[in-house]
Amino acid sequence: MMWRDSETELDYLDFDYLIETVSNIIKNDDLLPSTIGVYGDWGSGKSSLINMSIASLKDNKDTECIYFNGWLFEDYEDAKTALLGNILDTIERNRTLGDNAKKCIAGLYKSIDKMKLVKNAIRLGGAFLTGGSSVVTEFAISNALDNMLPSKDGIIKEDLMEAIKSELTDKELREDINSFRDNFDKLLKETQIDRLVVFIDELDRCSPDTILDTLEAIRLFLYVGRTVFIIGADERHISYAVQTKFKEIEGTGIDIGKEYLEKIVQYPVRIPRLSTREVELYISLLFMEKDLSKEEFKKTIEFIDDKKTKNFFDFQLDYGLIKGFDEDIADKVKLSLEISKQLSSVLANGLNGNPRHCKRFLNSMEMRLNMAQYKTIELDRKILAKIMMLEYFKPRMFAELVSAPVDLTGKIIELSTLENKESESLEKLASWKDDEWVNSWLEMQPAIGEEDLRPYFYFARTTLDNRYEMSKMKLSKIANDVLRNLTAGTDSGIRSACDKAKEVNEYEAALIIEHLISRITSSSDISDIQLRSLLEWGALKKEVHTEIINGLDAVSGTRIKPSHIPRVMNFGKEINQTQKVDEIFDSWIKNNQALKTFIDAERGN
Repeated sequence: MMWRDSETELDYLDFDYLIETVSNIIKNDDLLPSTIGVYGDWGSGKSSLINMSIASLKDNKDTECIYFNGWLFEDYEDAKTALLGNILDTIERNRTLGDNAKKCIAGLYKSIDKMKLVKNAIRLGGAFLTGGSSVVTEFAISNALDNMLPSKDGIIKEDLMEAIKSELTDKELREDINSFRDNFDKLLKETQIDRLVVFIDELDRCSPDTILDTLEAIRLFLYVGRTVFIIGADERHISYAVQTKFKEIEGTGIDIGKEYLEKIVQYPVRIPRLSTREVELYISLLFMEKDLSKEEFKKTIEFIDDKKTKNFFDFQLDYGLIKGFDEDIADKVKLSLEISKQLSSVLANGLNGNPRHCKRFLNSMEMRLNMAQYKTIELDRKILAKIMMLEYFKPRMFAELVSAPVDLTGKIIELSTLENKESESLEKLASWKDDEWVNSWLEMQPAIGEEDLRPYFYFARTTLDNRYEMSKMKLSKIANDVLRNLTAGTDSGIRSACDKAKEVNEYEAALIIEHLISRITSSSDISDIQLRSLLEWGALKKEVHTEIINGLDAVSGTRIKPSHIPRVMNFGKEINQTQKVDEIFDSWIKNNQALKTFIDAERGN
């Protein structure tokens, strides 16, 4: 039982009001032509919203919907001409073309070919442009041919020069660009397309050059008939792409990226992060889709939608509600509803209510259940869910739990002690008693201190083996940028990472800290900038303070330099953990007596 990590046409995310908003803009003649921005974090459901918007329009014969994934064309074709060509290809394929329409589309294809020629000549010839216009000079064409031709045959080169120049004259290109909109408007009328809707997805995965080329293509249509472009992206990435091209104007305080994007996109539609209640509903529906037959699921969804409509803000999906609808269905989904409630608050907070992260968590859980089933080992789904929460959000503590002492039955002795709130005798898990997240996790049902957890750990071996190496692969683009800045070894990198600390969720923060600690523990020489990256950024993320303390405690005093002492002391004061830092200092002194003088000076002894 697993789920595709892709968009859907089923509304599990309560996107109905967002779909309706997009649909109303498309249908309002007074607002067209227009560009709509569907904005949200990576994995927030942008592609699903776009997919559902397409589905809502597919029965309208006068509306032509075109889906374009810019990421698929990257590195293979110029983004601007790929988008324009894709639009013409779809119209040619889906519409009956009369003679006038054929002439229009032939002319438009020729315009695209010229754009490609200009782009290639600029790229290969050195981009020497005349008079500030985007027209390639004879010198640029000559350079391009020198690069393209295998031989230096002057006659061949001269013939090609003349052919290209005849296609790329100043006058013709200017006229071609100016008439492009008019020709396209004629094509829409000739093919009886009342409105053209182009959905552009995955743009924030593309390079800045591809993003800008796509936006430039959209600009051609800003005043053409009833055309609508819908861009699904994280607007921060689009703004960043613009900023790489156009530097900020000094002294004006203008955000060039934001200003440019607002010129292109008239109607921003932002996807909110899911609340705890919404995450619970989302997970419940994912489980129920697998628990029930298609017919059972369809009628259950209709019942749930009806109940939500009548009492939206107080709506609560639970066993009692479903039982009142259908007792057999309620029994089939009872366990799933319990697990959804168990997971929802942790995943909502730890993953910032991100649907894709939630789905990946569930898929990882289901894969382990499938592996266990193959080995004829029965895992309790609720116990597995609880253990995986610790593994996701507190990976270092998870590793400590795995290596903690067990009794003859496989029970982890100190885990049972923690659940009973008897922390005096703790050794391996001593740091757990002061961590708020872990204390909340311990109180979650079911209690697992009396369980043999070895079968659950067996199927987590890959995670344990690769918890550092795999971390970068699991990060979103924002978190990857933060990690890259933290490991750049520069003051500006640390500042940039600290500025974005609030944008990184608990799960990704734990992975980033794991990576930084791993770099420190594996380095032959711990640099001051490495320690600063860990402590300055980590101080801003309360949920990882315990992991940082444990990481520092694992470092031998023989590898600590005197310059490190003040930084660690200040970190302890900032997070209100001076007693823990004192204990770390004591262990460092045992390993390295030369540190005692410097530590005593920091302590004020």
